[in-house]
Amino acid sequence: MNDDAYVFMGGTFDPIHNGHLRTALEIQQWMGVKHICLIPSKDPVHRSTPGRSANQRLAMVRLAVENEPALVADDREVCSDKPSYSLHTLLSLRQELGEQHPICMIMGMDAYQTLPSWHEWERFIELAHLIVVKRPGYEEPDCNVLGEFTKKHRTKSIEHVLTSPAGAVLFHELTPLGISATQIRQTITRGDSPRYLFPDSVWHYIQDNRLYGLTN
Repeated sequence: MNDDAYVFMGGTFDPIHNGHLRTALEIQQWMGVKHICLIPSKDPVHRSTPGRSANQRLAMVRLAVENEPALVADDREVCSDKPSYSLHTLLSLRQELGEQHPICMIMGMDAYQTLPSWHEWERFIELAHLIVVKRPGYEEPDCNVLGEFTKKHRTKSIEHVLTSPAGAVLFHELTPLGISATQIRQTITRGDSPRYLFPDSVWHYIQDNRLYGLTN
């Protein structure tokens, strides 16, 4: 078990669901790290503002992982007074952990393919490794600026990622659960039960706080 690397997955988590949780747990087991940190965004800059507050989404993440020691909620973006740019999060982590501590940022292949549109994305690789989760049969970028970036930084070595502070892109293929936060929100809005799409503790929180259009 590697206790040194800080591995995290960011997201809106509106709400967090079993697709997020299972992906994080499988990566934790595959990498052999102590835990994966889940970082809810405060004010997402690449999508519309969530209907739920940052504190509500953080509360749901905390409830979802409370009985799973391999997963941890990290409130740094929610507590920050800066916009939720990944660069700010990486700078915060690097300042906190030091220059030699391995940091790994998990992202899906769909997000990775939009990376050149992210704020100062070229600096990410100076601060962390990128762990890119791809679906079976999903092609890696092989042309344009992202293709060149991938060729330059790609590694197949988990050991390299776990023993160096930053600089590599590592792809991992898995079959994610077919669950989306949009699907869950629509299910609740229709008045149908979303149970088994996320932990019961999250569903109870949603009911108690009348989220996603619940009125009774």
